[in-house]
Amino acid sequence: MSRNTARPLSPHLSIWKWGPHMLVSILHRVMGVGLATVGVVGFVWWLTALAMGAESYAAFMTWAKWPPMMIFPIGLSAALFLHMCNGVRHFVLDTGAGYELKTNRTGARVVIAAAVLLTVVMWAYILLGKN
Repeated sequence: MSRNTARPLSPHLSIWKWGPHMLVSILHRVMGVGLATVGVVGFVWWLTALAMGAESYAAFMTWAKWPPMMIFPIGLSAALFLHMCNGVRHFVLDTGAGYELKTNRTGARVVIAAAVLLTVVMWAYILLGKN
């Protein structure tokens, strides 16, 4: 069996036009791994500090309340919302709907916008709701 050598064996990145649906697909995987690893490390650190007594827990809380450390809970919540919204998008895709290119791109944009909005609303409530 001969093949046309002018054609690639499989779709390569040079063929595909980058779109938001590709970005959301990659971010879904990255955020899932990030949630699992960073979330577990943070939870184990907290649980260990709690189990070791008041002094260890106070040291943990000193680190946890340090302003630069806020990147972790904010990042985890953003990852959670993106992963969750894209999971809903995949649920809709699993029904067979939304595979048209324009609809798929729009759905991906909605996922990104919803994740950003949910993160901002949640952290505004947490940080500004304490009057």
